[in-house]
Amino acid sequence: MPKTKPPATTMAATATEIGPPSTGGAGRVLLRMLADNKSLIGLIVLMAVVAAYSPNFLTVDNLLNILRQTSINAIIAMGMTFVILTAGIDLSVGSVLAFTGAVCASLVAADASLWVALPATLMLGAALGAANGVVVAIGGVQPFIATLVSMTVLRGATLVFTDGRPITTLSDPFWAIGGAYIQGIPVPVVIAAVAFGICWFVLGQMRFGRYVYAIGGNEQVTRLAGINVTAVKIAVFAVSGLMAALAGIILTARLESAQPTAGMAYELDAIAAVVLGGTSLMGGRGLIFGTLVGALIIGVLNNALNLMDVSSYYQMIAKGAVILLAVLVDSRGKSRA
Repeated sequence: MPKTKPPATTMAATATEIGPPSTGGAGRVLLRMLADNKSLIGLIVLMAVVAAYSPNFLTVDNLLNILRQTSINAIIAMGMTFVILTAGIDLSVGSVLAFTGAVCASLVAADASLWVALPATLMLGAALGAANGVVVAIGGVQPFIATLVSMTVLRGATLVFTDGRPITTLSDPFWAIGGAYIQGIPVPVVIAAVAFGICWFVLGQMRFGRYVYAIGGNEQVTRLAGINVTAVKIAVFAVSGLMAALAGIILTARLESAQPTAGMAYELDAIAAVVLGGTSLMGGRGLIFGTLVGALIIGVLNNALNLMDVSSYYQMIAKGAVILLAVLVDSRGKSRA
């Protein structure tokens, strides 16, 4: 039988399939890339605007100052990311920072070895975080309520422990944790970079990280898959407490004293950094790199407002507006998806 010529529509469709990508397809890819990196783009735009306004912004000293000031919030926010990825929240990190910082300062003031004081402080922070995890995972209490209670209790415990007064007379080796430099880079920045590398590896390369994402995506399905959801939840809160204790050590060393009011509202800055970095408050979606970018956005914003001589009262308003904008952009992006 003679071969029949395929319909014109079929030939057109075939040509479309084997031909080069359409402009529309490339545009969609570009929009997807911009959406996936909107926090990084926002940071670059913010830095460009501030640099155009203030010639002192891009100086080495000022950039190192931003990194030093950002390091504490970045460390806390990295621990917060683990919790939020499981659709939880940890409001106690500021109080954990204050309490563990006071305990560490008391050990150092009593001439305890740093090899004893530092690990003990980190273990205390992890234990306090794990206690939150037990209340949430085993006690069935909502993370917001559980950590709100521990925030209040630990703040009171800090005031009792310190008698409402700073703990001083700390040693020079301990001070170096917060004030020394390594090859011109502040030690807190180096510590934050190491913490970032570890968190990135755990979340991106280890099975535990996949469990964290799975619980945030669908806890019930994860449980039915045989994963110990209770243990993972306790572990992520322990990580959050550990990172808060690490930040407490750095802050105490930098101030050369443990302040009973240290860490006030730090939990808000940490949550803001996580949200600005693109991590969903509903859990299951986000990257530790985004959290680092979010912390840098807050640090650059604070520095810019200081360079502009803006009152600290207005700085709080500006920070809140930026956070709200980030949440709205994230919500619109999910709606379009």
